Amino acid sequence: MLSNELRQTLQKGLHDVKSDWTVPASIINDPEVHDVERERVFGHAWVFLAHESEIPERGDYVVRYISEDQFIVCRDEDGEIRGHLNACRHRGMQVCRAEMGNASHFRCPYHGWTYSNTGSLVGVPAGKDAYGNQLKKSDWNLRPMPNLATYKGLIFGSLDPNADSLEDYLGDMKFYLDIVLDRSDAGLQVVGAPQRWVVDANWKLGADNFVGDAYHTMMTHRSMVELGLAPPDPQFALYGEHVHTEHGHGLGIIGPPPGMPLPEFMGMPENIVEELGRRLTPEQVEIFRPNAFIHGTVFPNLSIGNFLMAKDHLSPPTPFLTLRLWHPLGPDKMEVMSFFLVEKEAPDWFKDESYKAYLRTFGISGAFEQDDAENWRSITRVLGGQFAKTGELNYQMGRGVLKPDPNWPGPGEAYPLDYAEANQRNFLEYWMQLMLADTPLHAGNSNGNGKVETSAPAAPKTPAKAEA
Repeated sequence: MLSNELRQTLQKGLHDVKSDWTVPASIINDPEVHDVERERVFGHAWVFLAHESEIPERGDYVVRYISEDQFIVCRDEDGEIRGHLNACRHRGMQVCRAEMGNASHFRCPYHGWTYSNTGSLVGVPAGKDAYGNQLKKSDWNLRPMPNLATYKGLIFGSLDPNADSLEDYLGDMKFYLDIVLDRSDAGLQVVGAPQRWVVDANWKLGADNFVGDAYHTMMTHRSMVELGLAPPDPQFALYGEHVHTEHGHGLGIIGPPPGMPLPEFMGMPENIVEELGRRLTPEQVEIFRPNAFIHGTVFPNLSIGNFLMAKDHLSPPTPFLTLRLWHPLGPDKMEVMSFFLVEKEAPDWFKDESYKAYLRTFGISGAFEQDDAENWRSITRVLGGQFAKTGELNYQMGRGVLKPDPNWPGPGEAYPLDYAEANQRNFLEYWMQLMLADTPLHAGNSNGNGKVETSAPAAPKTPAKAEA
């Protein structure tokens, strides 16, 4: 329930972000804001859960989260991708206690109710003595994810049974996602388990940073320039395009500083470059050819980083792709999940160099990652103060300076400079619209059975382990 005080704050904020280009500071670290966004943002948006390559075989599963709800995302014995609430229908106990694995069945450790990986209740101990064989098992299957769908290997879920389709939700952002996700015939693979760590910071700061904040690189990451891990121009992130689309999505696409030669297509291996030339449109190829950095956020909490960086000051730069999930644990705490992805068909040498570049820059102990986390922790701590909450945050970059780029070949609203804050305003405007909506902004059709709405690729028949 939205209090009158918070409603007034958000109504003023929605007005100001569009007119004065300011945002209320209280949205960053406030318990009531966190409670409301659990229901109105994470209760209705499509949230990233996993990549299909994490569950390639029948019986494979991972446990993932939408706010405080946890789900078993698995591939069942028929190869279908499913999502089940990880709670036994008897007393609510977690039925799957491991974060990933392979299992044909999940047995509750409390009373032993057993479910197949389709979610069906198949076993109840002492069924005759305790229930007289009268318990109708089909009424007590695991609760399915209300909506489950995939896009180019990414698995999303929505708690809203009437959510619009994932395709409609992503909208024009699909054009840019394809540049990152659809460059080769075999597609991408997640390498290893995602790195996970907890930061004492609000989740929106990570999303805000990736959706459009190239401005911070000049100061926050200046040491990386001095160490030779970033281009020698401290304003290297200035030279790009700032683009946003509907539903709060946005990204920045950055090229090399003037006079600094860089390989086309980030120096991707030749076989991948040949394939992307066939798979992408001419407009997508034109955008990707000269760029060195892509950063963006799919609303609400999935961010993408496709960066050309060196693993050390003596090595040539190598591109890498990371997905970041900003999972809220409270108004002042989030868990970061960091995925490393690479094209399955890339040469082994490239996979190895790409992984090292990722680990040393944006891995859990990476130099860039530590810079960012310290900023977010400090912001969250400061804005939790009583007086601090009464202030406003400035989102006026580009005001009176930047105008939309009429020559940009892609969809969305684009600006010919990545030092801008239009993407952040777009993100927060949509966030505040959701926060103020007493009913969902959109309505559609649920698939209602916890199965992914797009066809999953056939998985090879392999024996599934007994249970988890």
